[in-house]
Amino acid sequence: MKRILAILCVLALLLSATACHTAEENAQETRSFTDSCGRTVEVPTEITRIAPSGSTAQMILMTVAPEKLVGLSSETEEARQAYFPAELNGLPVFGQFYGSKANLNMEALIAATPQIIIDLGDAKDGIAEDMDNIQQQTGIPTVFVEASLEKLPEAYRTLGMLLGKEAEAEPLAAFIDRTLRMAEEKSMLVTEHKTVYYGTGPTGLTCNAAGSSQADVIERIGAENGIVPEKKSNRYGGTEVDPEQLYTLQPDVILLSKGGPYETLRDGEWSELAAVKEGAYYEVPNLPYDWLSNPPSVNRVLGIWWLGNLLYPEIYDYDIVETAQEFYRLFWHYELSREEAEEMLVHATVK
Repeated sequence: MKRILAILCVLALLLSATACHTAEENAQETRSFTDSCGRTVEVPTEITRIAPSGSTAQMILMTVAPEKLVGLSSETEEARQAYFPAELNGLPVFGQFYGSKANLNMEALIAATPQIIIDLGDAKDGIAEDMDNIQQQTGIPTVFVEASLEKLPEAYRTLGMLLGKEAEAEPLAAFIDRTLRMAEEKSMLVTEHKTVYYGTGPTGLTCNAAGSSQADVIERIGAENGIVPEKKSNRYGGTEVDPEQLYTLQPDVILLSKGGPYETLRDGEWSELAAVKEGAYYEVPNLPYDWLSNPPSVNRVLGIWWLGNLLYPEIYDYDIVETAQEFYRLFWHYELSREEAEEMLVHATVK
């Protein structure tokens, strides 16, 4: 569903009642910005107060301009908070602005007085209309910056220009450029395209299938996603499977999201799978976000380094702990110790 929540319309009167006050507070010089939809939007010349449209936008903005966020799309779990600037933990939660998980809190949004709403992610059908609807209903300039895996370097450079953060954005864009080039070169050297099953949820029997941005790292490093659905879904764990399908598939490698059945695979209905018997099953590291998905954002960049090194260490030949430390330093502004990294990887390396 690509429509804005009905709550936007219900609260329209509240918005109009505060429109004059907001306009007075935000009166400032503006400039024209053309977003990835081709929409030209008048935005403040100096942007200091941003509302993210959803979890993907929130994650990317946290890495390049955390001090400019005036609210979050979702609560930050306690385990994640250590990796974020302390001031983010007290911000109000707006919810997600649109899509199937839309749950926007309009009152919190208005109270935070953002100058701009920024959406980042894949360019979905109807995205321009969604941006127009948000802007019309809120009266706040709203822009979309495409941030698919291929477009992430460009997205960071665009954000750097838009937010006056070029010096901060460029090292991040350069790291992603380097990652994509590395994967392109090394995946060409892979001759054994291992079949991967990527299970999610508590049972592991929902999965991120081929064609989903939630699982695109698998193909990018030279492996194959064993689940090819009739209809692509970008929703987290969007495809249901049953044990019989897994026994028919007999994947070479099983990946499981945190909170899944990793600890019990050898004792239950998975136990006779060859990958389980051989110990070729792993739990995806998940702090501060899952390294492959949930949401499919800049976290996938580190996922490329990790999964390549895990499945094809003779080709993706480097110290994944050192790479993780570099990533956390650049993107999370966090000095990850070797001990912390090794703890994250305890279920994510060859047994």
